[in-house]
Amino acid sequence: MYDAGGMLLFVRNLAFTLIVPGTVAVYVPLYVARHQAIGPIGARIAGAVMISLGAAAYLACQWDFANFGRGTPAPIDAPRKFVSRGLYRYVRNPMYLGVGTVIAGQAVAFRSLALVAWLVVFEVAVVSFTRGYEEPTLREQFGADYEAYAAAVPGWWPRLRPWRG
Repeated sequence: MYDAGGMLLFVRNLAFTLIVPGTVAVYVPLYVARHQAIGPIGARIAGAVMISLGAAAYLACQWDFANFGRGTPAPIDAPRKFVSRGLYRYVRNPMYLGVGTVIAGQAVAFRSLALVAWLVVFEVAVVSFTRGYEEPTLREQFGADYEAYAAAVPGWWPRLRPWRG
């Protein structure tokens, strides 16, 4: 069972997920595709697999942020400890890749160019935020630990073998 601190951390993570990834990967795509028919069975299955994999990646990362880092994905409530476990051993930005995969899965399921355009907007925003804010902040906060990690683990294309830093 959760203690009071653990329950509060759970609520903060749930609130962030419903507001930010929920908006980016669920509410906006559903609004964009609201007048489009879902594609044929093959597109539906492929889209569902992508959505499931993306959501699982996001949730696995959020679990690591909460249980190891003792924080949330929100910049104002970031993990207190440097998180380089789980999917972070393969790529520096698995949470963003997971959210992008959810959007891509919806684009496939709906066969929607408008959702592909939304995915491009999302990716440009994420890369800009990561390079302009997140990476400098992590370098400042975690110093040599982050530098070694960033030198060994790619930002956007996963390694084949996990980093063991």
